[in-house]
Amino acid sequence: MSTGPAVADDGGSGLASFRRNVWWGLAGTVACVLGFAVGDWVLDPDVPAGLRALTGLSTATTIVACGVLLGQRMRDRAPSAGWLVTAIGAAVVAAAVPLAVGNFGIWSIAPAATIAVLVMFLPPRRAWQALGIALVVLPAIGLVTALATGEPNVAHAVWMPTLMVVAFGPAMLGMLHGWQVATRLDDARRLAGQLAVADERLRFAADLHDIQGHHLQVIALKSELAARLAEADPARAAEQMREVQQLAGDALRETRALVQGYRRTTLDAEIANASRVLAAAGVEVRADVDAGLAAALPQAPRSLLGLVVREATTNVLRHSSATRAAIVLVPDDAGARLVIDNDGARPAASGNGSAEAGSAGAVGTTGDGTGLASLAERLDAVGGRLSWVSDEDRFVVTATVTG
Repeated sequence: MSTGPAVADDGGSGLASFRRNVWWGLAGTVACVLGFAVGDWVLDPDVPAGLRALTGLSTATTIVACGVLLGQRMRDRAPSAGWLVTAIGAAVVAAAVPLAVGNFGIWSIAPAATIAVLVMFLPPRRAWQALGIALVVLPAIGLVTALATGEPNVAHAVWMPTLMVVAFGPAMLGMLHGWQVATRLDDARRLAGQLAVADERLRFAADLHDIQGHHLQVIALKSELAARLAEADPARAAEQMREVQQLAGDALRETRALVQGYRRTTLDAEIANASRVLAAAGVEVRADVDAGLAAALPQAPRSLLGLVVREATTNVLRHSSATRAAIVLVPDDAGARLVIDNDGARPAASGNGSAEAGSAGAVGTTGDGTGLASLAERLDAVGGRLSWVSDEDRFVVTATVTG
């Protein structure tokens, strides 16, 4: 039997281990209850060896089949016909043999466990309806058999199947519901992160539109005017085209400044935006910022620290399953020190790096001048320093600048 359902990479969210734990909890419940309850009877020397062997084999088959079906359910797959027939057949044999010899204490355990596993493949409402039917049918079988065989303890023949259905059914459906809630919460967390990134992209697009829209409109008007003046007043037409050239240059410079994070970008604004974006993605953020220190820094170091905040925030959203993050800006020996710390770092994307030692993967350069490795070079050029370190599931980015 498989040791658990095969799971895909969960992106560091912990769902893979949770799924294994749920599977072990469900399969282990079936195995332990059936093993301990039926085991004593199977090992009883007073019971004929043939009956013991048949009951033991059918019980073991029920455990294996239920484990496989549970694995398929945890992977959201339909039950395979072969294992479905095996589970039902083995459960029927494991119930029929003890019932035939008058053992009303253990006969209902295998059917109740198998029914609880099978109803997990049904929609919730139908699953509870199926358990309700089992709650009537199994005790009825026990009652009829007890009356037919002259069993004096009829109550025992009725309440034991009832207890088994009540014990197995709600417990298994409850654990399945817990797993489903966890998957929905993880989907919501991922969606929140994607929406936060999309919101940031919309903000950038709006700023770009402000720049390009204004300049292009003026350029279009002046170009039209220059075309009209080309024959009547060439000098004025040339003057208008020189203004068009200047406007085009201004638009290009402002666009480059926007991409690099210089236009209308302050360190305070980047920290506030990072806190908002991370909070929207379900990350608990602690911001400890010396506002006076941020305002006192020169323009170039302050802008670079803002880019570090933006890049670190992007890495948290894209390359981690963080639940907590901290953004701290405090005075340093010669200026200021910015520390961004988050949990949930993925092992594949973690590593150590600094201004002198580059880093691969998520923290490396992105080719647009805003990766951590590229930012480290730019900070070094203004007398600062950028480093990052991974410690188990924590990732810490530290930037220092001179005041």
